[in-house]
Order: sequence, then structure tokens, then C-alpha cells
Amino acid sequence: MQQLNVIGIDHHHAEQLAERLNQLLANYQVMYMNVRGFHWNIKGKEFFELHAKFEETYNDLLLKVDEVAERILTLGQRPLHAYSTYIKASEIQEAKDIHDGKACVREILDSYRVIIRLQREILEIAGEASDEGTASLMSDYIKEQEKTSWMLTSYLG
Repeated sequence: MQQLNVIGIDHHHAEQLAERLNQLLANYQVMYMNVRGFHWNIKGKEFFELHAKFEETYNDLLLKVDEVAERILTLGQRPLHAYSTYIKASEIQEAKDIHDGKACVREILDSYRVIIRLQREILEIAGEASDEGTASLMSDYIKEQEKTSWMLTSYLG
């Protein structure tokens, strides 16, 4: 007999989902700090446009960090919460000393590729677990980030 958590997800699936969501959380945290750095350090003729866009992006990432951590808690699990742990668990690497606008945008696009792939994997696991809450969250993120990726790609020409 399966043991269910408070929201009716079996413990095995909840643990599996939380493990993947923690990987996603780590990647979001590193991406957030990278984009924050791009916002602070951008230089050049695209400064005003990209400075504002990067602020919009890091605010969105910060919201997602909170939502992912709270989803892990909702599943009855514990979110990672140390930056040293995020660095170890993240596929996205720290981006250091990048000032060129197009290089920053390319870094963001590379990060979205990682994030979207992870979210698709989580979406599949959530479907197997009948976890509509996690599936809905991932689906919403994917849709939004696919459009953002298209727009950033168009920006690069």
C-alpha cells in the first residue's frame, strides 16, 4: 500500500519530484545571480534597454525561486537553501566579468535551455505521479520561457 503525503502524492514520487525540483532551484539561484550581475555590469550602447530587461528577468527568476521552494515544501520535502549547495547542484555555471550585452543575452539563453529541459523532465515525472500542481507550474514556466527565448534569440539577430 502506498503512503500518501498531505496532498495525496505517494512519498516515493514526492521525494523524486523534490530531488528534481531542488536541482531546478539550484539552477534558478545561479541564473538569478548571473542575471543580477549582468544588470549591474552591463556596458555599451544597449545599456538602457538591457539594464531594464535584466532587471525584469531577475525579478521573474526571484519569484520562481520562491515558488519552486514552496512547491518542494508543499510536497512535504525540504528545499536546498545554501549558495554553496546551489553551486554544486547547478548545471548553470557562474558567469563572471561579462559586460557585453550580446554575451549576457547568450548566457541567459544558454541558461534557459538548461532550465527548460529540467522543467520538461519534472513535468513528465509530475504526470506519472498525478501531481497536477507541479505539472501546472512547470507547464506555465515552460510556455513563458520558450517565448522569452524566442524573443532573446530575435534580439541577437
